[in-house]
Amino acid sequence: MSDEPVMKKFMYLNRKAPHGTVYALEVLEMILIAAMFDQDVHVCFLDDGVYELKKGQDAKGGLEVKDFVNTYRALDGYGIEKIYAELESLDERGLTADDLVIPVEVVSRAEMAGMIASMDVVLSA
Repeated sequence: MSDEPVMKKFMYLNRKAPHGTVYALEVLEMILIAAMFDQDVHVCFLDDGVYELKKGQDAKGGLEVKDFVNTYRALDGYGIEKIYAELESLDERGLTADDLVIPVEVVSRAEMAGMIASMDVVLSA
């Protein structure tokens, strides 16, 4: 038996806008923790979650938390390169990949569903 830990595929689904709740910030913290434990991390933005990456916003939204949107720029430093936004969610909100603070791979709703099905662990907020 090998003593090496088994790498699992984790997908984090960001579905909530960053304003008025702590959901987006808490998911970001979970993503960074998973990356520190060398897991295969996939980060997806869909529904109102695409607003988490929108340029030129203040995500504090009246809460007593720091504006964390620019923290997404640090994901690459944690080895997180699998970052996706759902095409239909962007379109429905009048956004494109150019409106986002970090580069993402834009995938269709059907492609997103296939990726979700292939994961070992899926966490959604």
